[in-house]
Amino acid sequence: MAEAHRPEIEIKVNSRRGLGSGNIIHPVELNSSPTPWPPAPTAGNQNQTPSPFREIKHFKKWFPWLIPSFVIADTVLFIITMYVNNCPKNTVSCIATFLGRLEKMGALDVGKVVDDHQGWRLITCIWLHGGLFHLLANMLSLLVIGIRLEQEFGFIRIGLLYVISGFGGSLLSALFLQSSISVGASGAVFGLLGGMLSELITNWTIYANKMAALLTLVIIIVINLAVGILPHVDNFAHLGGFSSGFLLGFVFLMRPQFGWVSQRYTRSYSRAGPKPKYKTYQLVLWFLSLILVVAGMIAGIVSLLRGVNLNDHCSWCHYMSCVPTSRWSCDTNPVSCMSEQTGSQYTLTCSDSGKNHTYLLNNPNSSQIRGLCSQLCR
Repeated sequence: MAEAHRPEIEIKVNSRRGLGSGNIIHPVELNSSPTPWPPAPTAGNQNQTPSPFREIKHFKKWFPWLIPSFVIADTVLFIITMYVNNCPKNTVSCIATFLGRLEKMGALDVGKVVDDHQGWRLITCIWLHGGLFHLLANMLSLLVIGIRLEQEFGFIRIGLLYVISGFGGSLLSALFLQSSISVGASGAVFGLLGGMLSELITNWTIYANKMAALLTLVIIIVINLAVGILPHVDNFAHLGGFSSGFLLGFVFLMRPQFGWVSQRYTRSYSRAGPKPKYKTYQLVLWFLSLILVVAGMIAGIVSLLRGVNLNDHCSWCHYMSCVPTSRWSCDTNPVSCMSEQTGSQYTLTCSDSGKNHTYLLNNPNSSQIRGLCSQLCR
């Protein structure tokens, strides 16, 4: 018995993903009309020849505008902070006022989050940066990674992934680093990296060169996390953002399998019957990841508001953020200074080492003095 005529599906490989994440395979319809949306014949289109290729809407390419908007917003905020503090013309004064200005603009200060109930700092801190190199490194990474992801998955999913990952990075940082001010978008950027990894895993069957893509992405992630063991780098924000993004990638970045797409957009049906939209392992990963990310966020928020310091429960965890060597120290204990004022000159002396320095300041507040003391004595 002859088989019924079935439209064929041609598989086209489009190289759309940067950073070595491989070639994603996109199905395109060949010489068939979509079901159930065939255009009604009219006098104007009866003689038109339909295009032999039409890209499936589930794999369409989005126009990226949200990620560039994030870059612009971060840059504008940095320029405003520099302008207000007259940087870099007054270098010494700039350092002091810069720290205070960042705190006023929303930097992560655990004391204010816990004692003054300013939980919004967990979000606002990801839009601020402490220096030009800090800004450039994060924004270049955001453009390279974020634009590709937004093209593939759209602004809603990538926007949520970015912001929630940034929040997760701030939350973990606040639970471990409670004696310093923290700013930066690196936690959110690491969330995008984590999302790329989980997206590769959950959509494994639609990738070409799977192992090469996975190996390249893992190497990039490991190198970036390894940089976080240097002093003055908040690797807990990196780890928290990456973990959040990795789990959220299973939730937000799951694609339907080709068998379901083929049946939906053509009249192709297998003998085994209609295929499900998602594979079983995709649904299991979606469910488990959603439970883990929600439970983790709730547990982290409750612990933070109760004043929990995770260093008290994990004696070795501080090595994940800084590894001490003969060239640098990783001491994160609170430091104290003695201050002497002569007019607008403030001389700070470290209580432990006796190291001192004189700053030209104009009515500094306590947070500015504390920031300068931390820089001087660490």
